[in-house]
Amino acid sequence: MHRRFPLKTLAAATALAGFAALPAHAQSGGTIKVGVLHALSGTMAISETALKDMALMTIEDINAKGGVLGKKLEPVVIDTASNWPLAAEKAKQLIGQEKVAVTFGCWTSVCRKSVLPVYEENNALLFYPVQYEGEELSKNVFYTGAAPNQQAIPAVEYLMSKDGGGAKRWVLLGTDYVYPRTANKILRAFLKTKGVKDADIMESYTPFGHSDYQTIVADIKKFSQGGKTAVISTINGDSNVPFYKELGNAGIKATNVPVVAFSVGEEELRGLDPKPLAGHLASWNYFMSVKNPANTAWMKQWADYAKAKKLPGQSTKPLTNDPMEATYVGIHMWKQAVEKAKSTDADKVIAAMAGQTFKAPSGFTLTMDAKNHHLHKPVLIGEIRPDGQFNVVWKTKAPVKAQPWSPFIEGNSAKKDEPTGKTVM
Repeated sequence: MHRRFPLKTLAAATALAGFAALPAHAQSGGTIKVGVLHALSGTMAISETALKDMALMTIEDINAKGGVLGKKLEPVVIDTASNWPLAAEKAKQLIGQEKVAVTFGCWTSVCRKSVLPVYEENNALLFYPVQYEGEELSKNVFYTGAAPNQQAIPAVEYLMSKDGGGAKRWVLLGTDYVYPRTANKILRAFLKTKGVKDADIMESYTPFGHSDYQTIVADIKKFSQGGKTAVISTINGDSNVPFYKELGNAGIKATNVPVVAFSVGEEELRGLDPKPLAGHLASWNYFMSVKNPANTAWMKQWADYAKAKKLPGQSTKPLTNDPMEATYVGIHMWKQAVEKAKSTDADKVIAAMAGQTFKAPSGFTLTMDAKNHHLHKPVLIGEIRPDGQFNVVWKTKAPVKAQPWSPFIEGNSAKKDEPTGKTVM
């Protein structure tokens, strides 16, 4: 929304001079514009719509409490339509036309990598709220989801353990794009350090929106005859629905072939009958089922908001999940950094973000690393319950520092744990 105020008097001009502490992009009619860039249609809408709504709830709450630097936040919501080249064009629109001070958005790594050059070329800020493959550091991005050592590696270690079933063979199954392929490259290297042979690893990919998993599930069933097997799933978006349905159809249960997912949470299970999936796992940094006062208050806030806004699905069955928590934390940390910097200028906010802390609904106080733009986060492994929630079966005692550069990838030991200029990959 654009507003124009004619400068008819010297007094009016003098009043506007009071905004000089903020850059021009933050001065839209006395508001600070913030971008919300998510797939609200297409294959990723099943996961990303809730992040858009969580961003709007958080912004509304901040505005109700006085805004940021005395100004209200004005959200500019744009649909990427699960179209990655389009996402880059929409990022240009947010920065160039809408003049947003920051963007909260993307789910897939291909979306993030598509928009990344836009944010770097314009020295603009992107807060990215989803687990990812690591192997990247950008001055212009704050990664509030998990790096592999905060999700993928602990999940595999758990499945190898006695409590996790002592898996010896591994199926690496993912959607065919950068996150699953890079995450599985790291996992394959990690498994080799544990003595797992190539013959005991099956790796398979399907395109976005894939719906026929009959052959793949049959292959998994056959592969599992060779010894205790676990499936590591990096399937993204609505393809999770037919995959899990086919698991149930094939009689694959967690007791014989457990599946641990990195992109399936409470929201994705909404579209499934969770009873046949009971016992399968997910690895995240938050689950809705965790019990603590911060989570209770956050869930009530979300339920009240969803009901008031009549959000489809959420108004009758409100659900929270890990990327929603990361969205919520990221927006609040940005607010704290802007207030510390007394400016929305990107470089000043970047400096002020170092060391920011926030008491998260997970029950842990999360810290933005002083250098590497990643959060220190706890790791939780949850078991699917028949009601579509998760029982936490394992968790770290404290937040874990992210390793953007996996130690299992050759050459990473020489890379710096902080962004310098353009993206390092």
